[in-house]
Amino acid sequence: MPWLNKLPNSIRSASGLEWSLWRKLPLIFLVGTALPVLVLAALHLFWRNDNPAQVRSLQMAEYVVAGVVIFHWTAVLTVAIGCVVVMVMKGPGYVADGLEVSHSDHPRKDIEGDTGNP
Repeated sequence: MPWLNKLPNSIRSASGLEWSLWRKLPLIFLVGTALPVLVLAALHLFWRNDNPAQVRSLQMAEYVVAGVVIFHWTAVLTVAIGCVVVMVMKGPGYVADGLEVSHSDHPRKDIEGDTGNP
């Protein structure tokens, strides 16, 4: 059975910000990852490791950079999921399931004969 059957005569909405953002996401991902890593590399090159306090500060910077990078990846993934959702919603209409509902036009009567209407 084909997945996401298109409805006939459905109208697509005009694309907007989602496509321009979708195309920029790889660059945003790379730049957002490279900048903190480059800052950490510069710290490793120019930081003096004379005493334990300076070593601890450099280690703390490593943890901060790791947190920033993981947060950035999560944000980019969230935006990508949002773009895909908007693209699917703006696309043509789809049939989800062609099964008939037994009580869609005629409510069922319960055991006591009541239709369920107040």
